[in-house]
Amino acid sequence: MKVLVTGGAGFIGSNISDALIENGHKAVVIDNLSSGKKENLNKKAKFYKADIIDEAKIKAIFKKEKPDAVIHCAAQIDVRKSVAEPKYDANINILGSINILSACVENKVKKILFASSGGTIYGECGSKAPDEKAFANPLSPYGIAKHSVENYIKFYSEIYGLKYTIFRYANVYGLRQDPKGEAGVIAIFALKMLNNEAVTVFGDGKQMRDYVYVSDVVNANMAALKKADNQILNIGTNKAVALNDIVKIMSRLSKTDKKAVYKPKRAGELFKSFLNAKKAGKLLNWRPKVSVEEGIKKTLDYFKESQ
Repeated sequence: MKVLVTGGAGFIGSNISDALIENGHKAVVIDNLSSGKKENLNKKAKFYKADIIDEAKIKAIFKKEKPDAVIHCAAQIDVRKSVAEPKYDANINILGSINILSACVENKVKKILFASSGGTIYGECGSKAPDEKAFANPLSPYGIAKHSVENYIKFYSEIYGLKYTIFRYANVYGLRQDPKGEAGVIAIFALKMLNNEAVTVFGDGKQMRDYVYVSDVVNANMAALKKADNQILNIGTNKAVALNDIVKIMSRLSKTDKKAVYKPKRAGELFKSFLNAKKAGKLLNWRPKVSVEEGIKKTLDYFKESQ
């Protein structure tokens, strides 16, 4: 199978591209390298430097490559930037995605897998992890855009017959995440702790997130190439972990002696976010295999080697 990966030089996309090639598929990567890196690219992947908002270029690539499936990871991922510049966010995340969907239809792509955001779509979570039937309540332009694209995908499926699987990811972390970016607290903390620098915690550190390791996300994508057609699936661990506990685990494993610096909480930040992923278990025979402690150790080892 020939699979085109948008954002395939980025954190999640490059790990997916590697797995595609390892599983005998052909991988075609589109990335504008604004946050993705050439060194992340698999040498066996065919690479096009292109932006998803460049409609003409996207259509030309699709016409030439004629992929069987598309895994759409390319996005503006900074929630705070989306708040500051909602039009910028919508231009990339909504209009860019429509370019991809149109190209899929024009070139008879069989299926699209879309990286949505369980961490922002459900809003504030209570005591019970939301499943896919829970009310969508995105509280940022980023989350609103992701939810909008989900609905565009359903439209393209209904009108043109394009099959899809929409993944609502929890907080994904692991190898190749950018430690100097705005997203990904584990990656940011990893680099600082390995350099024996103090990490900054905004708020009291009691805020809770569902952390899912990147290899578990990759496995879900591999399974969905042939399963779970026209489904929305949460991909998470069903566990909410406090940021203070993440700091404790990382401090112990990195052997840093620096204490975290606490600063006032940032406006609009969720207190608790976690996901019920039982549906993915049933439809994909998928479950998260990597514990938070194991995943953090793998992430620290990766950054230690790449410094």
